[in-house]
Amino acid sequence: MNILEIIREPWPWYIAGPLIGLTVPVLLLIGNKSFGISSSLRHVCAMCIPANISFFKYDWKKESWNLFFVFGIFLGGIIATAFLSNPNEVIVAPELATELATYGITDFSKLLPPELFSWESLFTLRGFIMIVIGGFLVGFGTRYAGGCTSGHAIMGISNLQWPSLVATICFMIGGFIMANLILPLILSL
Repeated sequence: MNILEIIREPWPWYIAGPLIGLTVPVLLLIGNKSFGISSSLRHVCAMCIPANISFFKYDWKKESWNLFFVFGIFLGGIIATAFLSNPNEVIVAPELATELATYGITDFSKLLPPELFSWESLFTLRGFIMIVIGGFLVGFGTRYAGGCTSGHAIMGISNLQWPSLVATICFMIGGFIMANLILPLILSL
């Protein structure tokens, strides 16, 4: 098995997890920086919107490293999609495929089902709820919680911050409720 095949395959949690987790001490040791993605939107707004809003009045240039970090994630995603994508259909458990078929989701050729995540589905009630309203709720929740899941669960908990533990527990409870109670209702629309 060559290196390209290893990169194309999904990595097990016991390899990918520690690699993600090692980001925290590397950022802290190299530059005393905190890991988090959602703050980059605030930096972009502070940079691009010359409004008289106190939330955006700070020295965003000190945090510009975060914008390069997020750009690197974006660029890595483009490179991975263009050159490292696994051409095989996504493997879905037969029970899940049967359940998803009852909601009209049968195309597993891409990482995200086109029946849910496409321009065509955006203009349906189900697509609008999932993409637009869901995106708004994620943004609102990120601001309300003072950070995103990566910032709280990876950085906050590793720094033994009590609010990050509470936020992560709430993220998990919300995810379970969404996946098991609310999502089936939305998919049945």
